[in-house]
Amino acid sequence: MTSGLKSGVKRRRNPALSRNLMEEGVLSSEDLRFFLTVAGARSLAEAARTLNVTPPAVTQRLAALEKRLGIRLIERTGRRIALTDEGDLLSARGRRICEELGLLTEALGSRRRVIAGHLRVLAPLGFGHRYVAPAVARVRRDHPEVTATLTLSDRPGRVAEGSWDVMVHIGELRDSTLVMQRIACNRRILCAAPSYLRRRGGPARPEDLRTHECIALRENDEDVTLWRFAGPRGQTASVRVDPVLASTEGAVVHDWAVAGMGIMVRSEWDVAADLRAGRLVALLPEWRLPDADVIALLSSREARSARTSYFLECLRAEVQAHPWNQPG
Repeated sequence: MTSGLKSGVKRRRNPALSRNLMEEGVLSSEDLRFFLTVAGARSLAEAARTLNVTPPAVTQRLAALEKRLGIRLIERTGRRIALTDEGDLLSARGRRICEELGLLTEALGSRRRVIAGHLRVLAPLGFGHRYVAPAVARVRRDHPEVTATLTLSDRPGRVAEGSWDVMVHIGELRDSTLVMQRIACNRRILCAAPSYLRRRGGPARPEDLRTHECIALRENDEDVTLWRFAGPRGQTASVRVDPVLASTEGAVVHDWAVAGMGIMVRSEWDVAADLRAGRLVALLPEWRLPDADVIALLSSREARSARTSYFLECLRAEVQAHPWNQPG
């Protein structure tokens, strides 16, 4: 008999899930973390991107898990996935078990005055590679009983909340019930290469951007073609640009702009060195774009975690070692 979908009529749950599967060796904490990532994704392909593996690898591991349990956990409906009743139960209880394991590891570590446990960090691609990865490595070097997973994503806001402990976020933040800690201030800057300015000239006012070749970075599900400015006398201007080039990868947008392909809006952390070196030129300096501060989002539980606190210390130190307004 086929398991019922989470969104369908509920059926009697398989009694096998009520046993202590971890004690019996059927499930491991890594199995639970894997399944929680799959359960929080909209498709197996999205889960594969989060786990940094191929979709066939996710399919094979999921099939092996279902075979060991003797039940179906996921049903595919087109390209999307849906939890069965048993999958819903495993997701809910598995999340609690992982939280309890984290708290237990933390408590035992505090008795020995060590920082331990598994740290899961989610961060944007470019900033994550340049600043977050070294911070995670420092946590591991300083505290060998900490293990860590760093997920870099071009759409961090779409990654399931239950699959990370700390999310490093840059840019506009929608309403959130999570604990927020600011890591660093970060401006957005309108800029272009000297070669583009020689070819097309620069805008004298925000409205001129409508006739320029603009480059857009599609990130965080923001309205990336609406560029909003605040003027020197408190006036505002909103310009809808029609980008000639767009990408979900910040490094690509950055390289296009340096190559003279158009005007872009980019974070100060990414372009400060180029501005100092003359590879890029800041435009409309009297007009300010909305800031895109670097913040960390945590659940209330992780806000009390020693490993999380130490990671945030390391991240702040990493950022301060390479401030935007100094050579780095």
